[in-house]
Amino acid sequence: GEPHHGGVVQVVNDLAFELVAEADGASLYLVDHDAPKSAKGVTGKLTVLQGGKKTEAELKEAGGNQLRAQGVKLGKGDKVVAVLNNVAGKTVTVRFTLK
Repeated sequence: GEPHHGGVVQVVNDLAFELVAEADGASLYLVDHDAPKSAKGVTGKLTVLQGGKKTEAELKEAGGNQLRAQGVKLGKGDKVVAVLNNVAGKTVTVRFTLK
């Protein structure tokens, strides 16, 4: 999948997840075959690994197909793991590396 928001895209179980770094956090967008997939009812956690440092933030619904994590600062080379609950009834783990 192509990024729709200038982020990094990973595909898991036929769903595309796009991670976008923002000034005061990060957004995660859910896309199902090029159509936005509602993030309603989805909860989760974002873990950011920067060298030896680990930061965690809760992912919360932000309307439409967007989840937001506040208080994390993403940079080049960071590894990010999103664990999402209740994505079509399943728990999904998505791993990103920021370029």
